[in-house]
Amino acid sequence: MKLIIIEGAGKKETIEKYLGSEYKVFATKGHIRDLPVSRLSVDVKNNFTPKYDVLKDKTDIVNAMKTVAKKAEVVYLATDPDREGEAISWHVAHLLGIDEAEPVRIVFNEISKKAVQNALTAPRQIDINLVDAQQARRVLDRLVGYKVSPVLCKKIQNKLSAGRVQSVTLKLVVDREREIRAFKPEEYWPFFSILCKDGDEQRIKTQLVSHLGQKFKLTTAEMVEKAKSELDGKDYKVTKIKKSVTKSRPPAPFVTSTMQQDALNKLGWNLKKTSLIAQNLYEGVEIKGEGKVALVTYIRTDSTRVSPDAQKEAMDYIGQKFGGDYVPEKPNFFASKKGAQDAHEAIRPINIIRTPDALKDSISKDHYALYKLIYSRFLASQMSEAQYNSMSVDIACGDYGFRVSGRTLLFAGFTAVYSAYVEKKDDDEDEDKNILPDMTEGEILKFIEYKYEQKFTRPPARYTEASLVKAMEEKGIGRPATYTPTVALLFSRDYTSKEGRYIAPTELGEKVTDMLVKYFEDIMDITFTAQMEEKLDTIEDGGVVWQSVVGNFYEGFEDKIKNAMGDDYTLKEPDEDTDIKCEECGEMMVKKTGRFGKFVACPGYPKCKNIKNIDANGNIVSKEERVAAQLSDEICEKCGKQYAIKKGRYGNFLGCSGYPECKTIKNLPKTNAPKSSNREDGIDSLNPPPAGNGELVSENGDGENNSTASNIFAEKCEKCGADFAERKGRFGPFLGCTGYPNCKNIKKMPKN
Repeated sequence: MKLIIIEGAGKKETIEKYLGSEYKVFATKGHIRDLPVSRLSVDVKNNFTPKYDVLKDKTDIVNAMKTVAKKAEVVYLATDPDREGEAISWHVAHLLGIDEAEPVRIVFNEISKKAVQNALTAPRQIDINLVDAQQARRVLDRLVGYKVSPVLCKKIQNKLSAGRVQSVTLKLVVDREREIRAFKPEEYWPFFSILCKDGDEQRIKTQLVSHLGQKFKLTTAEMVEKAKSELDGKDYKVTKIKKSVTKSRPPAPFVTSTMQQDALNKLGWNLKKTSLIAQNLYEGVEIKGEGKVALVTYIRTDSTRVSPDAQKEAMDYIGQKFGGDYVPEKPNFFASKKGAQDAHEAIRPINIIRTPDALKDSISKDHYALYKLIYSRFLASQMSEAQYNSMSVDIACGDYGFRVSGRTLLFAGFTAVYSAYVEKKDDDEDEDKNILPDMTEGEILKFIEYKYEQKFTRPPARYTEASLVKAMEEKGIGRPATYTPTVALLFSRDYTSKEGRYIAPTELGEKVTDMLVKYFEDIMDITFTAQMEEKLDTIEDGGVVWQSVVGNFYEGFEDKIKNAMGDDYTLKEPDEDTDIKCEECGEMMVKKTGRFGKFVACPGYPKCKNIKNIDANGNIVSKEERVAAQLSDEICEKCGKQYAIKKGRYGNFLGCSGYPECKTIKNLPKTNAPKSSNREDGIDSLNPPPAGNGELVSENGDGENNSTASNIFAEKCEKCGADFAERKGRFGPFLGCTGYPNCKNIKKMPKN
């Protein structure tokens, strides 16, 4: 028996389809060994040696892996094709006693029969440079998270966290918000003269652009009236006509960030949903009559490279489907951004013949929507340019100059399958819809009317999830695998909030940013963070010893920590006196601020630990009132009482209202959000350990490849059409409809 060890259980079935009976596939379900969360786990005095342990919840998996490995004649390590995947293979090899020099590592960019079988013909050694780059990232993030977080806890409030990428991303949101607040709107008046050719009813909307040959903008109502008085009765003469054939180049195929942006703009999806559905498409989805089939290549990438075979297949298909004019004379190539891991390809369909329309009735609506987006973008990237007949006309009236532009499609090219999302700005004219009549230089146009209105300049927009990811990518903050967990972490820590589709910093988020900038200016510097990513790339390339990169960062770091912890500067809200008497010890209670808001507590702590909840008006809320206000429709399986929605350190959960007599708790049903990182263990990712009074805390791990795992299944409920989600009952896990309590459909869990 030959053993292949992978990460995600979701692709186990897909890979097994392409292998013979002599192969067995085993899934680690993400990380199996990592830095323990209960301590720093990095020996800073011994060359930053990391101290790894088997994760507590992976002990059974590791034991099972060792048992099956003993029976195997050969073991292949097929974890994901990136730094973190390489590191996981290295950890597996360590636990199984496999020599690093043994050729046991296989990689494939797509889960297809050809790719898997080809990988088995060319196993290689574990790439220690990739492992070291990942170790450096992990150690850096642990040092920042566990050393800096206690500063926030001391100076702002308990249970706060900092992180190398998380905190800089938060600063982007805070800086944008302050830019918006400081913005002073300026008045302006877009001014148009509506004209037509003599004897022709077609209206030509011309915009005022110049005065006395200089660029010009009307900024007051008085200027508008003056312009009108100087224009009234004067001829509008065509002074210049520029006609040309313009071309529009196709966009590059998707990388992780552009896929996320397009999914938000065109499908309205948040990062979590996009990551989840993309992961399903990569690992495999159920197709009627075929079983589980992978549809797209690896979905965590920042490379726009396309394999020659895939490019040729696409161009052949385009020629057959659309005709030779749609095939470019030379294949299209696109530059990847600096630092991209070019070992990956762009995100593309595995089989160009498998069209979205052919799958529409065989896969779920969400899977179809994202697959169609990926498919169309890739196909368009390999097609000819679009061509337009463009026309720009300058018109003079007295001392004023007007302009109108338009273009008509001459050849569709790539736009036959894909239209880029363009967010229109104020006063943008849609050239593609502005079809102009033929005009000649010197021609006099007939005046119809003026069009104008008062407007004010707008501040820059708040970030959406997609535009924040775009900013992270452009500024070199993080890598494709870190975008989703980093943004999610800011929400889970209450550092940011959603207002519609936009992200706003909370008051807490602004305090955290200010505190970190005060004491750790380099860590909060965007350029510094981007340069650190480049240094990690040099480790991957084999040019630098990883401990030297960490050592250069750590030099002087402890002094900054001591300085921050040693002064009296604080942003903590002082306790407020109240007229509420503690019934347990008789002292007057004080109002405090905690992570979840205001509460009152006895000042005699720790001798007296009496606390009380209060509402927004400062009134005491009894336990009975609080529970009654948050009762769920779900019934406790053990005692029959209603569950109540409660808030804990990791977010909301369901707890039996019969507490403390009944201590049953369960997760809230989730409709669309992943429960952890893609490595299926959530290490330092969406749910890092909280910090408080020196308690250690980590950031999102910042590891490559935090793809999204979830308790949401692609299978749809046949009764109501909602998703199924994994639930836990007294007899183990099962699938329950997320439409509960309106739909109570349940079924057995599918076997891995």
